Amino acid sequence: MTIASQETPVVAGKSKDSRPIKLACRNVWKLFGSGAQDFIRRRDGKASSAELVEAGLVGAARAIDLEIRQGEIFIIMGLSGSGKSTLVRCMSRLVEPTYGKVEFEGKDLLSISDAELIELRRHRMGMVFQNFALLPHLNVLENIAFPLSVQGIGRAEREARARDVIDLVGLRGREHFYPRELSGGQQQRVGIARSLATKPEIWFLDEPFSALDPLIRREMQDELMRLQSVLKKTIVFITHDFDEAIRLADRIAIMKDGEVIQIGTPEELVVKPATDYVAEFTRDVQRAKVISARSIMRPAGKGQHAGTVSPDARVASFSAEIIAAKKPFAVASGAGKPIGEVTPEAVINLLAGLDNRGAPA
Repeated sequence: MTIASQETPVVAGKSKDSRPIKLACRNVWKLFGSGAQDFIRRRDGKASSAELVEAGLVGAARAIDLEIRQGEIFIIMGLSGSGKSTLVRCMSRLVEPTYGKVEFEGKDLLSISDAELIELRRHRMGMVFQNFALLPHLNVLENIAFPLSVQGIGRAEREARARDVIDLVGLRGREHFYPRELSGGQQQRVGIARSLATKPEIWFLDEPFSALDPLIRREMQDELMRLQSVLKKTIVFITHDFDEAIRLADRIAIMKDGEVIQIGTPEELVVKPATDYVAEFTRDVQRAKVISARSIMRPAGKGQHAGTVSPDARVASFSAEIIAAKKPFAVASGAGKPIGEVTPEAVINLLAGLDNRGAPA
């Protein structure tokens, strides 16, 4: 992938979502190098790339501003070395930010004591990483119950909670298997179950499926969406795979060289890329999976409609039917009132990579 360079970040405006803010970054920096903290403090949290180079510093996370809503799946993506893993570790203070604020429910995590931070991680945060990190000498039940034993919870209660999440992730019958006796997908389910056993409010997932085979990876994506429909967690998910991101995300933040370049829904990033970098990053996305009926509809005509779709329906979900019908579909709001129509020609143009005039998009 060839990416344009030296672009000024353009971050989308704040989400219109009315749900409360669960986690926020306010001008967060993570710099590596001698004198990094004094350097950024003297500049009141502002520094250019040239100034960092001149000072011999590396900007792993640079001037990060974002807000994550309660119950949202917020995906952070970028190429290798873009800073996405560093940013997530700053959010949980596994890595100490050099400057700025990380707010959990409005409270700055950089100002709390070590004891408060440990308590927060044990009881309100969950983490799953690419490396399953299962303890080989413990079976499934024991691995899942382990963080509860760290919390000092009695054996009967922690095993009961472990069995509950074993059922939740579909591992019933494998309670006494050891990690070596499980497939990669099953091991990842154990990692997920172990993280869920503590009943976290916010869940950090750092490329949890990237080591899995494609079929198992898709199965785990389905499992995550099923779990989210039940649990309604606030999820911060790292991936470099845009197809994975568009399946899972409410919103996506795209990073480059430690900076957040754009934040938006998958459709916003594809339809309205803020920079050439974002446009190139999303260039190979199957647009029909991302773009909604609302984006390609026209004012409703007086002719008959062969079907009805919602404004938010992805084109891929009805493309075969509308092309076979050879007639427009009405686009109807929740009240059932048509607000426009989608034509077969518009769908064919989208699938062919053309705009509504039939020119290359």
